[in-house]
Parts: sequence; C-alpha cells; structure tokens
Amino acid sequence: MATTNACLQLLFLVIMSSGFLFHETLKPGCCHGDHHRAASIDTERVALLKFKQGLTDPSHRLSSWVGEDCCKWRGVVCNNRSGHVIKLNLRSLDDDGTDGKLGGEISLSLLDLKYLNHLDLSMNNFEGTRIPKFIGSLERLRYLNLSCASFSGPIPPQLGNLSRLIYLDLKEYFDFNRYPDESSQNNLQWISGLSSLRHLNLEGVNLSRASAYWLHAVSKLPSLSELHLSSCGLSVLPRSLPSSNLTSLSILVLSNNGFNSTIPHWLFQLRNLVYLDLSFNNLRGSILDAFANRTCLESLRKMGSLCNLKTLILSENDLNGEITEMIDVLSGCNKCSLENLNLGLNELGGFLPYSLGNLSNLQSVLLWDNSFVGSIPNSIGNLLNLEELYLSNNQMSGTIPETLGQLNKLVALDISENPWEGILTEAHLSNLINLKELSIAKFSLLPDLTLVINISSEWIPPFKLQYLNLRSCQVGPKFPVWLRNQNELNTLILRNARISDTIPEWFWKLDLELDQLDLGYNQLSGRTPNSLKFTLQSSVCLIWNHFNGSLPLWSSNVSSLLLRNNSFSGPIPRDIGERMPMLTELDLSHNSLSGTLPESIGELTGLVTLEMSNNSLTGEIPALWNGVPNLVARVDLSNNNLSGELPTSVGSLSYLIFLMLSNNHLSGELPSALKNCTNIRTLDLGGNRFSGNIPAWIGQTMPSLWILRLRSNLFDGSIPLQLCTLSSLHILDLAQNNLSGSIPSCVGNLSAMASEIETYRYEAELTVLTKGREDSYRNILYLVNSIDLSNNGLSGDVPGGLTDLSRLGTLNLSMNHLTGKIPDNIGDLQLLETLDLSRNQLSGPIPPGMASLTLMNHLNLSYNNLSGRIPSGNQLQTLDDPSIYWDNPALCGRPITAKCPGDDDGTPNRPSGDDEDDDEDGAEAEMKWFYMSMGTGFVVGFWGVCGTLVVKESWRHAYFRLVNDIKEWLLLVIQLNVARLQRKLKLGRSQHHT
Repeated sequence: MATTNACLQLLFLVIMSSGFLFHETLKPGCCHGDHHRAASIDTERVALLKFKQGLTDPSHRLSSWVGEDCCKWRGVVCNNRSGHVIKLNLRSLDDDGTDGKLGGEISLSLLDLKYLNHLDLSMNNFEGTRIPKFIGSLERLRYLNLSCASFSGPIPPQLGNLSRLIYLDLKEYFDFNRYPDESSQNNLQWISGLSSLRHLNLEGVNLSRASAYWLHAVSKLPSLSELHLSSCGLSVLPRSLPSSNLTSLSILVLSNNGFNSTIPHWLFQLRNLVYLDLSFNNLRGSILDAFANRTCLESLRKMGSLCNLKTLILSENDLNGEITEMIDVLSGCNKCSLENLNLGLNELGGFLPYSLGNLSNLQSVLLWDNSFVGSIPNSIGNLLNLEELYLSNNQMSGTIPETLGQLNKLVALDISENPWEGILTEAHLSNLINLKELSIAKFSLLPDLTLVINISSEWIPPFKLQYLNLRSCQVGPKFPVWLRNQNELNTLILRNARISDTIPEWFWKLDLELDQLDLGYNQLSGRTPNSLKFTLQSSVCLIWNHFNGSLPLWSSNVSSLLLRNNSFSGPIPRDIGERMPMLTELDLSHNSLSGTLPESIGELTGLVTLEMSNNSLTGEIPALWNGVPNLVARVDLSNNNLSGELPTSVGSLSYLIFLMLSNNHLSGELPSALKNCTNIRTLDLGGNRFSGNIPAWIGQTMPSLWILRLRSNLFDGSIPLQLCTLSSLHILDLAQNNLSGSIPSCVGNLSAMASEIETYRYEAELTVLTKGREDSYRNILYLVNSIDLSNNGLSGDVPGGLTDLSRLGTLNLSMNHLTGKIPDNIGDLQLLETLDLSRNQLSGPIPPGMASLTLMNHLNLSYNNLSGRIPSGNQLQTLDDPSIYWDNPALCGRPITAKCPGDDDGTPNRPSGDDEDDDEDGAEAEMKWFYMSMGTGFVVGFWGVCGTLVVKESWRHAYFRLVNDIKEWLLLVIQLNVARLQRKLKLGRSQHHT
C-alpha cells in the first residue's frame, strides 16, 4: 500500500511539473489571460495598440481594446492553444452607419502579427487612401477582405506574394469618372502568384488596362472556383479559352463590363459551372449562337455542362431570337439543376415553350421586358418549386391559365404590361398559399379594360399579400371584398379599376401600415377617415374620384399626398405643415377647397411640388418660404381667387422650375427677387392684374425659360429686347396687355422655335390660344410653338425675323397698330397652323407664298388695308370663309365676292350692285322657304303620327320619351341653320352698302 501511494504521489508530481513547465514555457510572452485559454504574445498586443492609434474610430468600436488580454478585444481572435493572434475581423456592419466606420491609416505594426491568417477591414471608410504595400508581406494570410472600404489607387502588386491566400475580396463601388487618370487603372499580372486562390472578387475595380488578357491571367489559377469581375471595364470577352485550368470554376460573374459581342462557346463548356452572370452588357445575337447550334447544345447536355448549371443570368443585353430550343434541351437532362433563369430586358421573342414546365427545379423565372407572345403554357403548373415568376412588359396575350393556381410555393407573380384577356377568378389563385406579391397592372389609362378580375365575395384567399397591383384591370364595380382578410398589405394599387363604390368600413379597420395607396381614376365616393397608418416616405394617390368632405390628413410619415380632381371642400387645415412634415409632393388641385393658404406650408422644407389650382382659395399668398431652405420645384396656384402682391419670399425658391399663378386677382409689379429663380422653365402669370413694365431681367436671369405667359394683365411699356436671348423659349404669350412700341426685330433669335425637340419632356399643363380657341395641353405641351402678342398697342412692321422660326405653329399679332407689309417669305413657316394678323393697319398684297402653308387651318387677315388678288391654291382653297378677309376694301378674288380687274366668268357684265341684290334676294328667298318647309313638315309630321299615338298607348309613351331625349338636339340644329342664313343675309347687305 505504501509503495502504491508513493507511486501515485510521484505520478501526480510528474503531471503537475509537466503542466507547470508547459505553462512556464508560454508565460514570458503572454497577455496574462485566464488559465483556461492561452494568452497571445505581448508584442502582438503592442502591435494591435499601435494599429488602433492610426485609426479613426468615431463610434468607439474599439473601446474594448484595453487591458492585458488582447484575445478578449472586439474583432481579435487568438489560437486557443498557442495564444497567437490569428484573425482580425473589423468589418463594419450595416447598422453601424456612416459614423460607425473605421478610417485613418493602417499601421505597419500589423507585420508583428506573425501568425495572422485572416484580415477583414471591409465596409469601412479609409477615405481614398491606398492599400498598403506591406500587406503583401503577411505571408500567412489565407483570407483578405478589404472590400467597400473606400480605398483608391492601383492594387499593389505585392499582394501577389500571398501564395497561401485562398480568399481575396477587393470589391469597390468604383466610379471610373471619379479617377480618370491612369493611376487608378490596374493590371492583373500580379495574381499569377496566388497559386492557392479559390475566391477572387474585384468587382468595381478598374481593370480596363487588363481588358486584352484578363482571361489569360485568371486561367493561371488552377484552384479558382469563384470569380467576380463585374463593373471592371473589361470590354473584351475572348472568343476562346486559353487553357483548361479553370476546371474548378463554379461561379463566374462578369456583369456590367460593356462586352459588345456574342456569347462565346467556352462559357458553357466549364463542366463545374453552376452560376453564370453576364447581365448588363451589350451581348448580342441569339442565345442559341452561344452553343454554335442545336447539335452542340445536345452535346453539352450529354457532357453535363448545361445540366449542372443552377443560375443563368443574361439580363439587360441585346439578345434576340427564341428560347425554345435551349429550354427543350435543358428539359432533356436526366436531372436539370437549373434553379434561377433571368433573361429579362433583352429582345427575345416567340412563345414560351411547353417544355418550360419540365424544368422542375426552377425557383425563379425572370423574362420581363422582352417580346414574348402568346399565353403562359399550361405546363407552368408543374413547376412546384417556383417562387418567382416575372413576365411583365412583353406582348403576351390570351387568357391566364388556371394552372398558375397550383404553384403553392410561389411568392411573387408579376405579369403586368401584357394585353391579357378574359377573366381571372379565384381558381387562378386557389393554392398560392405563400403568395406575397401580385401584379397584373397596365400603365395605360385607356377605357378598354380587357382583363376582368371576377372573384367571389365569399372567397377567402389562402395567402396574405404584401404587394397588390391591379392597375387598369376591371375589378369593380364593387370594392373587392376578398381583400377583407389581407391585413399584411403594405402596397395597394387599384388605379383605373372601374370601382364605383364607397370604401367599406372593414377596409379602414384592417390596421394596415401602407407604403403606397393608389386608388386613383375610379368613381369612389364618400368620406375618407384619418385612421390609416403609413410607413416612412409613403405615398397616397386618390386622384380623379368623387371623395368629399374635409381634407384627410394622415400619418406624419406620408411624403406624397395626391388628391386632385375630387370634391373635397372646406379650408385646408392650418396645421398641415406640422401634421404632415415629411411632405414632398402635395396636389390638392381641382377640388372645392376654400379659405386661405396656411402659412404652415412654409415649414415643409422638403416640399418639391405644391399644386392647389382650380379651387376657391382666397386672400394673399403668405410669405411661405421666407428664409427657409427648401427644394420646391413646382408651384401651381392658378385658377383661384388669390389677391394681393406676389411675395418677395418666392425669390428664395432657387430650385423652382414651374411657377403658375394664372387666373387669380394678383396685382402690383413683379418683385425683383424673382430673378433669383434662375432655374425656372415655365412662368405663367396670365389672367391677373400685374402692372408696370415687363422686367428685362427675365431674359437675363432665366436663360432656360421654355414658356413665358403674361397675357391678360396690365403690363405697359415696350417688349424688352432681352427676351430675344431666351434660346429655349417656345411659347411667348404677352397678349391682352397695354404694351406699346415695336416688336423687337431680334425675335428671330428665339431658336427653340426653329429646332425640333426629339425627346419627351414635361413642361406643365397650360392653356394656349391656338386655332381660334383655347386648348389645354399637358403631355404634348413641349411640341407647341406659339407667339401671341395680340390685343396690345404695338406698332411698326411685322419683323421679317419671325419667318426664321421654322417650327412656329401659332402666330397671333391681331388687335394692334402694326403697319407695313406681311413679310414676303411668310411661306417659310411650313408648320404654321394658326395665323391671325387681323385688326391692324397692314397694307400691300397677301404674299403668294402663303398658299404653300399646307398645315394652316386657321387664318384671319380681316380689318386691315391689304390689297390685290387673294392667293389661291393648296390650303387656301379650303379656307373659303369670306370673313377671313373682311374689311380689306382693296382685296379681290375668291372667296370674297369682289372681282379683280380682268376677271371674266363668261356671263354678260352687270353692275356689281345687281349681283349683290341677287345675293340678298336669294338669301331672303332661302330664308322664307326654310320657314315654310319647317312649318309644313311640322304639320304633316304632327298629324301623321298623332293619329296613331292616340289609338296606341304604349307607342304614345315610347314616342314622348324619344322626343324628350332629342329635343335639345333638334333645337340646336334649327338655331345653327337660322344663324347661318341670317349671317349670309347680313353679309350680302353689308357688301351692297359698301
């Protein structure tokens, strides 16, 4: 027993001493941690502290870097056995925010971390500093991630020394225009030394210098399995593979490089490739070209190259042709692995093949923005793993198959912007238990709605939608009752859905929190309670309905509130600015609102659009923007009853583009502060009582002005010459003022009226006097070119420069005191539709070139002193109303009755008075016969019908209903005929007296 105890004591001492010796062996260099974990070397702790000193740390992320045990510091990982620092993970998280990102300089002290194999500084902000060259000396590194950390300059080639590196991520959101010099360009020669590399991500790094040889460089990395080179400016996609070293490659991302070629064959010969992304390039040709032909396609299938592919992304290219053969071959795989197919935004066409339903592993199909035709194949119901189906913006038609309802894993379905027909019922949606997004919208507001949503009011959907868009589908006339259990909706769009109903009470009680509510262009009525909740930056659109009552002021989170064309009444709440402080867009136009403009609107510092036109608002415009920074770009208060002067605070709207205050009772001179609005494009102050001279600074400080409309005011003085410098102006309307002096001869410098606008642009909604009537223009306003200086006191000649404005459509200089001749080359205005020079003192002949104005449909030259023969031919033959030329005594020829000297119609000459008497007698006779025939017709019709109606009671009731419906039409026809004959009689008499 004693011997045994002695042996046990000896064994215990040996064990203890060996442990002590081992502990003592590490102790000299340790960071004094607890005995359960080895401490790191002291020099490494010092190195980390020096590294920390070089960094900026505004959010104190490294506050834990104190004390002796550096292995407990945030982001530091030590080897459990040796205690050496092996990992440094200082990646900034998304929730750290901009202020939570590390910056500064990377200290050379990192070289003292001899055992470091993992370094992650990604998602920080090093503010354009360069990647340190010494990182290439951290020879044990196996993982290096410096992505999205705001480094700049070229990649140091010393990184090529990291032969043990397995993972390298230098991804950067790089702006090529930001660093245009060659210093920001990189070569790829250095990567040949990374013999162990498996993952390489250089997304956003400028590799344009390596365009010619990038594939050759990466092919020297035999272990490479994942390659990300999107947005690198490579531009060249080689036609062939230089070697077969890329046999391990499974993920290849080459998107957004500007490749301008067909898809090379070698891409689909990489046998282990499971993910291929070539999106956002300029790839052209058919997809079948990438496989040479169908035989090659079959060969690739047999080799397994295609069958292994899980993700194929070719979106946003210029690919064309059909996809039928490719889908047919893929469906022939013993086990096709394809899960994600994205061919969106190309020029692909044809029918979707039935074989698409055989790709049973498909989870995502994105074929949006192509030219596919036909319907969705019924086989779509076989894709039981499908989660996303996007077929929007094609030319697909026909009915939607009910087999869609079998896709019980489907989360998102978007088949918008296709001319679908027929009826969609609950059978189409019956088993979509996971559906979250449904969109069958059409952007057009055309009245012909070809798809009817006919879902029983008793049906309870098995899904909970978050996004629903049924724009321009016939959902009505009732509000869809099947939405009553959809309490997870955050987007609801039922615009132009033919709903003629009130919104039911249960909808307001769904306790929804919406980011978009669009019920516009329906016939919804009733009041709108304030109970709805909205998320941050949400939008509400109820335009073109029949909602009434006071204005609803919803959540303070709403940024866009569009309520135009309804019947809301009462005053605008005084505290609208406080209750909805996030508003950027406010449209209350075309309602019945009254009262004054609330001053709290001035507190909406993010407001961009303010539209309150066509209401009954009164009072003065308050100093809404007095000294408050703002982003207001559009102000439309037109067609109200506002009065007073225009406040000088409007001059603080430095971003203002549209200012429309027409048809109010505003007065006074235009404030000089308005010249601070240098970005203004449309200035419409017409129909007010503004006075004084038209400011010359309009032409000096508003160089981008498109529309200047000051008509129907009290402006006096001359037209400032500075307006001629407005080279973008295409509508100039100064009519109905008290202007005097001559029309500036430089008017021909308004070059926008001589050039064509090729692309659409929005310019506001404006009423323009053209073709003798006032028309409202909105979407095509940018195509209107018009000058209206009528009803002023202008004198002098018609400037010849006007005829240089080759795209002028309307020219109205009537009711002035202009003298001289009509410019001889007026015929150069080939697009002129309206010409009104009436009520002036113009003289001389009508230029023959006027007959060449083939688009002219409104002409008025009356009440001048024009002389000679009226030109004939072309468009003037259709303008045969004599009133066009009234009160020009020296004019002759058709269509007026005065003949020109030498005219001979082959009949005996008679005094002109006899002809006029004959015209007068003829008109009077025609008038008598008209009344006689009308009376006779009435008597015959009355007695011919009444006999029957007295006998037949049902006919009598039907007849009088018909009479009641058309009586207004008959009266209108009679009045028009009488007016025409009386006008002819009056014309004959006036010419006789002349």
